[in-house]
Amino acid sequence: MKKAHWEKNLVELIRRTSTDLPADVEQAIRKGLRREKKGSHAHDFLSMMLENAAMARRDSVPLCQDTGTLTFRFTVPSGFDTNGLVSLTRNAVSRATRLGYLRQNTIDSVSGEPYVTNVAHASPMMEFLQGARKTVDARLIMKGGGCENVGQQYSLPETTLGANRDMEGVRRCILDAVWKAQGRGCAPGVIGVCIGGDRAKGYAYAKEQFLRKLGERSDVKVLARLEERLMRDIRRMEIGPMGLGGKTTALDVKMGALSRLPASFFVSISYMCWAFRRRGVLLGPEGGVHRWLY
Repeated sequence: MKKAHWEKNLVELIRRTSTDLPADVEQAIRKGLRREKKGSHAHDFLSMMLENAAMARRDSVPLCQDTGTLTFRFTVPSGFDTNGLVSLTRNAVSRATRLGYLRQNTIDSVSGEPYVTNVAHASPMMEFLQGARKTVDARLIMKGGGCENVGQQYSLPETTLGANRDMEGVRRCILDAVWKAQGRGCAPGVIGVCIGGDRAKGYAYAKEQFLRKLGERSDVKVLARLEERLMRDIRRMEIGPMGLGGKTTALDVKMGALSRLPASFFVSISYMCWAFRRRGVLLGPEGGVHRWLY
């Protein structure tokens, strides 16, 4: 493992994630722009989002002042030195902060003091999977506090919504979460959903849905149909960009399901803002780039 190569390319992964809106996200925003009436608040805000994305990409500056929680997901060869990769990733986060790709927004919850390098206990967050492979698949999601604040978790049945333990009950929960968010999650957002699991894994798996490309549907036919229906339902709510009205409230809905216990039926919903910062890279054993993802 050549540490210099690894750290350099992990810093580049952070830079691209923070400053360069992925093509599938930009395409979804442009599709929404064509749907909105020229001169409307919705059209104006979507236009500004695209302008912001172009400037951030050109100048290598963060898409948003809140560079968010960093969650790395590594899929590595069997027997790979994950402890070494943890150290290299933390070094890369510190360096990316010094270079201005990340803002100093990691806070000690007890003292209120900032961690100037964005490196602390559980910051950044990392998940490791091992498999029969030769490359390291490194993916990064940067999720701001505003959209994190409007996530929701429901335990079915939810009598206030008339939501039973079925797919219709799941649909009602998702629509309720979107309605409660209004513009506070920096709409138009992407809605990640986990049906089932426990409370902790439900939220984690809902966020894992953000690794999927926008426009692609679930391999589970029931969920694929529900994703499409929810997009139509959410459009009719006309919450719009930043909650100021319009048809473009969500860029996509991504759903997954986990097994559950008989006594529990959770619906966990994670909201991602329009500045959908998600990137990935395949790295070789020495840390060299094989291919950029997204």
